[in-house]
Amino acid sequence: MKIVAKKKLWKYLFWLGPFLIAVGLTVGLVSEQWGLIPLVFMIAGIVISGLGITWQSYQTNWWKRRSTQAGTNALVATLAVLAILGLINFLGTRYYLRADLTEAQLFTLAPQSRELVRVLPQPVKVWVFDISQNPLDRELLENYQRQSSKFKYEYIDPQTRPGLAEKFGVKDYGEVYLESGDKRQLVQTVNQNERLSEIRLTSRLQQLTNSTTAKVYLLQGHGERQLSAGKGAISQAVQELGDKNFTTSPLNLAETSKVPEDAAVVIVAGPKRGLFEGEVKALQEYLNRGGNLLLMIDPNTDPKLNSLLQEWGVRLDNRLAVDVSGGSVGLGPATPLVTEYGQHPITKDFDNGNSFYPIARPLEITSVPGVQATPLLQTKPYPSSWAESDLQSEKLEFDADKDLKGPLTLGVALSRKQTPKSASTPQPAPTPSPLPSPTTQSKTSPTPPASPAPSAPSASPTPSSQTAIESRLVVLGNSDFATDGLFQQQLNGDVFLNSVTWLSQQDQQPLSIRPKEPKNRRITLTTIQSNLLILSSLLVLPLIGFAIAVIIWWKRR
Repeated sequence: MKIVAKKKLWKYLFWLGPFLIAVGLTVGLVSEQWGLIPLVFMIAGIVISGLGITWQSYQTNWWKRRSTQAGTNALVATLAVLAILGLINFLGTRYYLRADLTEAQLFTLAPQSRELVRVLPQPVKVWVFDISQNPLDRELLENYQRQSSKFKYEYIDPQTRPGLAEKFGVKDYGEVYLESGDKRQLVQTVNQNERLSEIRLTSRLQQLTNSTTAKVYLLQGHGERQLSAGKGAISQAVQELGDKNFTTSPLNLAETSKVPEDAAVVIVAGPKRGLFEGEVKALQEYLNRGGNLLLMIDPNTDPKLNSLLQEWGVRLDNRLAVDVSGGSVGLGPATPLVTEYGQHPITKDFDNGNSFYPIARPLEITSVPGVQATPLLQTKPYPSSWAESDLQSEKLEFDADKDLKGPLTLGVALSRKQTPKSASTPQPAPTPSPLPSPTTQSKTSPTPPASPAPSAPSASPTPSSQTAIESRLVVLGNSDFATDGLFQQQLNGDVFLNSVTWLSQQDQQPLSIRPKEPKNRRITLTTIQSNLLILSSLLVLPLIGFAIAVIIWWKRR
């Protein structure tokens, strides 16, 4: 009787072990704190279970049984699989790895967004005031949060937390706010038809974290592109500059005769009439003192800027850039489609993306000492593109005597370093090599620069005055690409915004590039094709399967 009672006691003690382990796990999971109490329960349960198994094996030779050994092997294998899965899960939480296999990288942030979030100077939080959490919006916010621990987001129901909603001034469901320190800014209002935009979120994030603003002046008075909304206007480009923390203002040099001192960039967008000589001189003086200029010059126009461009080794070709490679996407031969970009900060993330330039003129670049030139936009080689000299002909055909074979340069970025002394009193510009005539394809080598005339001796400047300053110039043979409607197509807007950002010499600012859009992979079927597909799937394929089954049955019969 005593032996039976002792066996029952050890049996009860054995079941006490798993019970204590379960208690410890429950306490830890519910409280989310693995402190002393849950650990004591778990350790006690493991010890009692171990003692129970040892006593049981001693009494019945349990370990020597074949069934026990087989069960033990199965248990060890199961525990090993669980341990491997747990280790994989642990490594997955500690070391994040994610692959976007979509062709257009739909679930990957643009490089500029990642760069901006990774270098956040202070914590930033996104507040989404909505009762529902859209999976696409949440995935986008998760992508941002993975880049930096300083980026957080939270969904808020305005009805349950009215005080917080009133603090942000929430007026409707779906409003998304960005908060950093004591600064708050509305990003957008999301709904079923409009989801959270990476473009807007990154732009607002840049505005909120960047305390500096750059002043951009847009030259007016010569038929330049209109700044407010209208036909052929660049209002969308101006608005995007504001979103990127630029302050824009019109500039009439005929009235002021000098570029303002606070000008970070001056833009000349598609002038139809020539500038006065005093205006050209004002732009030259602005560049000589470290200014930055963006010129967008259309064909069949003469802005009278040849003297300025010659100092930088740029010549405006009077021919029309023709590109027949864009016909497959609905672009005419007078609208060059560009997929080749220079190695430059403006175009560094463009890869082989598309941008197009309706009615563009080529540029001819000549080497000038002290000026670093990088072609930005290049058309495809001949016979896909060429420079057409006969602008009146309805049929565009290459003429070897007058036209120039591609590839053609439609945009160039130039920089020049100089000392403040030479900037304030500019010396005669180095003479570039003789420019080729419009009918000549080859370019002559540059001649040595002419020696400047000796100047009167002056006092030696201090070391601080000898610090070199840099002037930057971007010349594009087209302005239509930045007009309303075309600005948001493909990479057109990025060419404009990146050019202004680089010219402003705020190189720490991330440049613009739009997230890639999904490609349309839908199959459009005619009525006959649709009927054939239905007939084959509902009748032909089942009959083929039935016939095969009958043949197999007949052979095995």
